[in-house]
Order: sequence, then C-alpha cells, then structure tokens
Amino acid sequence: MPKSTKISLANQSRYIALGLNIAYYRKRAGMTQEQLAEKAGISRSYLGQIEASNMVVTFTLEVLFNIADTLKIPPNRLLEIRD
Repeated sequence: MPKSTKISLANQSRYIALGLNIAYYRKRAGMTQEQLAEKAGISRSYLGQIEASNMVVTFTLEVLFNIADTLKIPPNRLLEIRD
C-alpha cells in the first residue's frame, strides 16, 4: 500500500471483508486463485493479497469490476459486508 494512502480502521475491516467475499465467490465458482487472476487481468500473488484476511490491500474499481465479471456476479454482491 502506498505510504500516502491512509485507511481508517473501519475501512480496513471492509477491505478485509471484501477480500473474503471474493475468496468465497471464487471458491463457489470452482476457480483457483490462478484462474480468477488470469481471467481478471491481475497476478495470482496480487489476488492472494486481496483475499488474505491478515492484510489490507487497496485496489481499483477496475479490478473489482473485472473480478465480478469473471465470477459472473454483480459487483455490489462483493461489497455486501456483514457487520
């Protein structure tokens, strides 16, 4: 994460939940990280960081949309964060 990017504590937990949602829907689709990453146009290691529950990794809406399209789900479904 760039040093200039400050993420509030509340948003940190949202990024982690978002990554866990991506992992859930990826597994539900029967895809590996490598398969999803390749089809979404990102590296497997970057996807692994996004999905990791112990890391806060920011990413663009472009990446979010590509992941959602690859998983064939609406982007808002990935953003459904349960408190």
